[in-house]
Amino acid sequence: MIQVIDVTKRYGQHVAVDHVNFTVEQGEILGFLGPNGAGKTTTMNIITGYISATEGSVKVDGYDILEEPEEVKKRIGYMPEFPPLYMDMTVQEYLDFVSDIKKLDRATKKRSMEKIMDLVKIGHVRKRLIKNLSKGYKQRVGLAQALIGAPPVLILDEPTVGLDPKQIIEIRSLIKELGKEHTIILSSHILPEVSAVCGRVIIINKGKIVASDTPENLSKRLSGTGRLSLRVAGPEKQVLKLVRELEGVKNAEVQGVKEPGTVDILVEAEKDIDIRRPLFYALSRAEYPILYLRSVDLTLEEIFLQVTTEEREVS
Repeated sequence: MIQVIDVTKRYGQHVAVDHVNFTVEQGEILGFLGPNGAGKTTTMNIITGYISATEGSVKVDGYDILEEPEEVKKRIGYMPEFPPLYMDMTVQEYLDFVSDIKKLDRATKKRSMEKIMDLVKIGHVRKRLIKNLSKGYKQRVGLAQALIGAPPVLILDEPTVGLDPKQIIEIRSLIKELGKEHTIILSSHILPEVSAVCGRVIIINKGKIVASDTPENLSKRLSGTGRLSLRVAGPEKQVLKLVRELEGVKNAEVQGVKEPGTVDILVEAEKDIDIRRPLFYALSRAEYPILYLRSVDLTLEEIFLQVTTEEREVS
């Protein structure tokens, strides 16, 4: 559905985007992440046709953004971080205005307007001035304008910025629902939100893609065989010393004491080493029984920090 092919953007000597390549399949919800100044917004602006690439090309549904920009723009609904809302218009007036800009005929406009308002749940505020809406409802109106014209692709830049937890959950559920009928690129600094919604993430840093995969696969790759959380019945110092001295253990830290006479430990193994059996046998010989043991994946925040601070590439 979306092909970004060897895209580069230069501003004088500064390379904002450096030979970026990726595809987004039809029906996929892709998380697009990066620290400030990484080239994330520039890449999204190139995809939407707001700016042109210095090199490379972008295709949406087979149409090239430079050769057939109108066809591409028909197929993209864009919700920027701060939607271009007209505060002195009512919700209905604003969406009518956007429909006219997108050249929808009267019958299509009426039919799609009701569907969109019902989908984003703003029908009951259609006659209210936008300036009198809450932040959450303004975001909903911004999302509604992106949906006008039934574009198969949605690009959402920080759709939950400034929202309270309840509003975030509502917008997250809405994005999941939209993912059933649209291909979505979601940019957000709220990483748990991306984990909850996106099947795949791309992380860009200093203009280059440094990671591309599912959050689960990235966690496995970056943490080797992973990390283990275990609860052991025994004295904290002795248990921790035994675990740390075990061959194949990279690091071990106490997580706390949840039950009397026990200690919770987070154990990180050396790369490609399975330490579960050695842990079990060593603790068993010392008569420190394991009460539970489970694997612990890296969070998306930890993945993000690793690939953007160590500048390692995982794709």
